[in-house]
Amino acid sequence: MKTEQISSDITIVGGGLSGICAAIAAARLGSTVSLINNRPVLGGNSSSEVRVWVCGATAHGTNRYARETGIMGELFVENQYRNPEGNPYIWDLVLLEAIRAEERITLFLNTDVHEVEAEGTEEDRHIRSVTGWMMGSERRIRFESPVFLDCSGDGLIGFLAGARYRLGREAAHEYGEEWAPEIADQITLGSTLLFYTQDAGRPVRFVPPSFAKNIEETPIPIKRVIRSGDSGCHYWWIEWGGELDTVHQNERIRDELWSVIYGIWDYIKNSGQFDADTMTLEWVGSIPGKREYRRFVGDYVLNQNDILAQEPFADRVAFGGWSIDLHPPQGMYAETSGSKHMHADGIYHIPYRSLYSVNVSNLLFAGRNVSASHVAFGTTRVMATCAVMGEAAGTAAALCAAKGVSPREIHDQHLEELQQTLLRQDASVIGLRNEDQQDLAPKAVVTASTTYSTIAIDQPDASYVLERDIGILFPVAPSLQGMELLISAEEDTELRVELWDSGRGENYVPASQQMDTIIRVAQGEQQWVHVDIKWEPAHPQNAFVVVRQNDKVTLYQSSQPVIGILAFEKGAAPHAVAALEEHDERQPVVAWSMKALNRRPFCFRIAGQTEAYQPEKVIDGYKRPYGGPHSWMSLPLNENENGEAWVELQWESSVTIREILLTWNDDVNEDLINLHHHRTPFDIIPELVKTYRIEADAEAEGSRVLIESVRDNHLRTNRIVLKCPISTKTLRIIMEETNGGSCAELVEIRVYS
Repeated sequence: MKTEQISSDITIVGGGLSGICAAIAAARLGSTVSLINNRPVLGGNSSSEVRVWVCGATAHGTNRYARETGIMGELFVENQYRNPEGNPYIWDLVLLEAIRAEERITLFLNTDVHEVEAEGTEEDRHIRSVTGWMMGSERRIRFESPVFLDCSGDGLIGFLAGARYRLGREAAHEYGEEWAPEIADQITLGSTLLFYTQDAGRPVRFVPPSFAKNIEETPIPIKRVIRSGDSGCHYWWIEWGGELDTVHQNERIRDELWSVIYGIWDYIKNSGQFDADTMTLEWVGSIPGKREYRRFVGDYVLNQNDILAQEPFADRVAFGGWSIDLHPPQGMYAETSGSKHMHADGIYHIPYRSLYSVNVSNLLFAGRNVSASHVAFGTTRVMATCAVMGEAAGTAAALCAAKGVSPREIHDQHLEELQQTLLRQDASVIGLRNEDQQDLAPKAVVTASTTYSTIAIDQPDASYVLERDIGILFPVAPSLQGMELLISAEEDTELRVELWDSGRGENYVPASQQMDTIIRVAQGEQQWVHVDIKWEPAHPQNAFVVVRQNDKVTLYQSSQPVIGILAFEKGAAPHAVAALEEHDERQPVVAWSMKALNRRPFCFRIAGQTEAYQPEKVIDGYKRPYGGPHSWMSLPLNENENGEAWVELQWESSVTIREILLTWNDDVNEDLINLHHHRTPFDIIPELVKTYRIEADAEAEGSRVLIESVRDNHLRTNRIVLKCPISTKTLRIIMEETNGGSCAELVEIRVYS
């Protein structure tokens, strides 16, 4: 046996998405990181070994402008570029390359940590080391660090260290949760195995193994959706073990899941009820994807009421948006639906206090083991949300290591620094502004070549019969003085139009009605009809205009999306697997769907000018839509001189520039996913600027000089570090070409010396 000792600033146990994002965040801030994973590949439940979709705050397009940014956003966009087919092995490579790109990370695969050395009292513990066994290499490795992260999912490290935790469901009275049981119990969500199929192009027979279950003797054929063409996460409901111990009885759970998978495939192939003669099994999972086990106790326990209230915690460091999604304890054998869902009106916020231990002084955690009640865990458990919590925890760990303080001291003494560091990284925090005193950009005057200043979606390419209520959301900055709709009417008629606000900056549903009006529409084709609605809100925000159903009327749609403008229809798209899931159709984000209208806005025009896309937006402190788009947008490039658009920063006196951070619009409203749920019609977000250059006025030469030129960009964030700092009063970003969008768009510029 070979025994080794590894010392690093931070030790992270668990190579799922939370551990990956934590490691990358910490390494980029200068910490040395030991990242330990007990499997041969990274990615946890998303890896090729388990193959679960990476879901997050978008909730498959239910929430608007909700896709994660920061490191998880980088992974989504890179996978979209490299792996549009959703190959699980390419996804493995995307994750592995992201880790290998960080020289301060040392990766230990196939290393199972099962020993923890901790000291102190029950109320004040401290981890000194963890020890793991590297399978296949016969290496016993002891890891020492001042800071540890448990991203293991099951929470073994914190458990062995003596961290306080919960297992199962809390009683309703503990947090006043509507969906909690009256009496606490040990029930958890179960585990799932998945399988892939393919068409072999010729007849293929299937002889079931002896342990295959006859599913016709179970409720499965009646209560679940079985189709010969489905595979992978379409069968997320093959779940079991919620009434067992999902860790200590993992083998029993796996065997039961196997028996059902082969039983389902026997049913599909041999019952005669399906067109499956040429179908064959391509892959069957062997590692159950666990949903739930230990949940640690932090300084705050996130609960159901926080989710639904969208509590804007002062220490928020991440966000989620998946519904509270709970499954019956009996899993696939339940007589009830496979899951029930409760939605907030938009995304919710996650506090930093839920990411570190209440009693182990140097332990942070991220993933499905964070400090949340069982009910709140029903939403925080999805992997993209776990990932953004990982980035926040890794960032905090790096600050702990650099300052020699505990995670709690980061909250008490350095919270603003933590949050501002996350914003600089483009992490997923909504509603916080850039207050970075080192950023030189906010001290400059910003101008641009041209600016999109008139909201006019006026190029129709599809008709839409008004058979249901529709919604049009757009920014109001500073006021609304009327609008026009492009309408055809088969006879003289009337339309009821209502103006609503959206309530909160992070929400995109009608909240409070501001006014309504009835408009007369004459019979005719493609006529612009004036709607007399006016609104002067106290501050710039989104308007949600509702046009009530009238099947004598046809509206029109455009194929030219504009950031900050969305289209909705009410009650149009019941959930794709409604037979398996219970969604309350009265909840606004469910009632008002944009899924069938994504990137297909209705044709309308707003009277007067808008300030929503002014050049100053690149330094207004917000990196995501929040009560408005918070992005500069040019006129179409073909309307700019030389077919180029530019944004310029000008300072009163010279500044020294060493680093420039550019954040482009990668349409965080677009729902991306790592594997096979759906494929977008493009491999690169069209709005991303593809080719640009950066120029500055060089005082020594007395002329403008080229300091950077970038081609074939497909990333949201570009970090340009100059080899030689430059002293200048003027910095100009010149955009030559996008990846398909008609206008140039820039979300944020940061400049550092």
